Amino acid sequence: MADPGAFLMVLAAAFLHAAWNAIVKRSREQKLTMGLIALGHVIAGAGMVLWFDAPGRESWIWLAASTAIHWAYYGFLLAAYRHGDLSLVYPVARGVAPVLIAAGAWIGIGERLTGQTQGGVAIVSLAILYLVAATRRRDGADGVSIAFALGTGATIAAYSIADGLGVRASGSPFGYIGWLFLLEGIFFLYVFATARARVANLGARDWLVGVGGGFVSLTAYGLVIYAALLAPLGAISAVRESSVIVASLIGVWLFGERPFLPRLASAILVAVGVLMIALAKG
Repeated sequence: MADPGAFLMVLAAAFLHAAWNAIVKRSREQKLTMGLIALGHVIAGAGMVLWFDAPGRESWIWLAASTAIHWAYYGFLLAAYRHGDLSLVYPVARGVAPVLIAAGAWIGIGERLTGQTQGGVAIVSLAILYLVAATRRRDGADGVSIAFALGTGATIAAYSIADGLGVRASGSPFGYIGWLFLLEGIFFLYVFATARARVANLGARDWLVGVGGGFVSLTAYGLVIYAALLAPLGAISAVRESSVIVASLIGVWLFGERPFLPRLASAILVAVGVLMIALAKG
């Protein structure tokens, strides 16, 4: 990545993305925190909708699909963090997504996978298998969290494809993004409707952390979008996935998740494999 400003922006985005996931994982009210994060998306999305031109008609089918997929993403992510550690769930979810995208391109449209892409897929797959084997527990809880983490990765791959197609068809990328934030953020209504009594017990700090987490996640996304104007997408994607290492470090150092070395080593391998996929030449 030739532009140092773009590099720093994407690196900051990686830290911020890992940070809001850590906020959800560490929260005493994970579901409500996710709802507040979604509320932050609604607030920002409403502002963007008013500021930018509306996306073209051709993109609304992708906008609707992405909205539904994002709601599923929230559900899978919450279930994964309810059962599993940050340093287990995050690398699996973020690592499997580019593997599924590459596999989908190969199976669905016959896109040729280069040797580098195949190597990246192999490294990510082996890293996830190693992580699963190294952290396996007898009570089966990790098996449940890994299943939900894989589901999270599948939704990440699905909404990445939908948004890629939607933005291209929109004629107004930031208008598309604004409507996406607004619509997928409506998830907070479901959360609040199903947990009314607990919402009433939220303190000012809970609101600040939750809605603030929403703006943190939006800032991370915005930094990546802006960096795309300055540097190649492949390089941006590769640096972005350093968040896998950041999240694992937060998990093992700040949250005390164990075992230490297998989780950190597998996260580094996942990041290396994703980097190879992102930088592969077609």
